[in-house]
Amino acid sequence: MMFQRALILLGALVVVAIGFVTSWSGRAEHMAERLSENAREALATEDLDMVQASFTNRYGSPSRHPLLSGGENLDDESRTRAAQLVRSLPGVGGVSWEDGIVNANAGEPSFEPLHCQEDVDGLLRTRTIRFEEGSAALLPASRMLLDEVARALEPCVGAIIAITGHTDKSGSETANVALSMDRARVVREALVRRGIPRSGLRARGMGSSKPAERLTAEDPANRRIEFSVIRMEPLTPTPVDTPGPR
Repeated sequence: MMFQRALILLGALVVVAIGFVTSWSGRAEHMAERLSENAREALATEDLDMVQASFTNRYGSPSRHPLLSGGENLDDESRTRAAQLVRSLPGVGGVSWEDGIVNANAGEPSFEPLHCQEDVDGLLRTRTIRFEEGSAALLPASRMLLDEVARALEPCVGAIIAITGHTDKSGSETANVALSMDRARVVREALVRRGIPRSGLRARGMGSSKPAERLTAEDPANRRIEFSVIRMEPLTPTPVDTPGPR
């Protein structure tokens, strides 16, 4: 008799649990749909409707933390504005881009028109961040150069600093993109160890898709790391690195 009562009680608990999960799931889906619609409307008002905000996680479940996609041709300032716009909506959590380049925190970004971009440009005008051939391992001299780069970037803490890796067109483009991204990440982590907040650093790899001005895609001088401090003025890319291992 006691066993039967326990089974009945267990069955009742299972029914209640199923009902709770079903109810929660329905509310979560409704929440995600509402946030998605709000994001779509907000982006459209700023002519950023090419950007899509997906309020689902990698398992397909509803989430308050959207993943942005689209707008691949937008500049970094526009991408940051899109992320900030979605992040400012009530009920939205952390925002990130599908390619991991730009994230957003609440409120308006704080951009300071300081001289750190020019200081970094000056450091890289005659020297370059170098890696072992076909590798993302930094050469010793580059570690010393990154000490100076980190000091130059300190006044820009609070802005978004893009670290972009480039290669020339030798080899497969898939390998080029992967290598340029790996090198940008290595530089990002090196700067984090030198005191630059990770939250303000964005690593990305472009492979050979954006050769430097006046250079062909095959030119070895395209093998470079660029720093761009995102702010209200137009961005000025750092000078082209001297030729080195891809």
